[in-house]
Amino acid sequence: MKYMLLVYGAETSWTPESREDCMRKSMAICDELQKDGKLIASSPLMSVATSKTVRVRDGKSLVTTGPFAETTEQLGGYYVLDVETEEEALAIAARIPPASVGSVEVRPLEPLPE
Repeated sequence: MKYMLLVYGAETSWTPESREDCMRKSMAICDELQKDGKLIASSPLMSVATSKTVRVRDGKSLVTTGPFAETTEQLGGYYVLDVETEEEALAIAARIPPASVGSVEVRPLEPLPE
């Protein structure tokens, strides 16, 4: 089963040193998952200040700078996994370093119709 793990946290919760440590630990988890054939994709996201939000209204695209909603926690990265069970996905989410200062949302991917 495929799962997406969405990593949320306040961008201000990291010092440069703690962010580097988080990246190092996260990359080690990715290496392990890759070796086990469970990692499909993973990446941190750039700052929320770089985001754009697109809405289409009456056939016209409206592009605004910034995230869709003002929140204290932002989407900071993601993992896409292929694991046997939801419990395994949850256990991996608990190992991701940002879970200790933010949250990791675990959602199954909906298979596309053929």
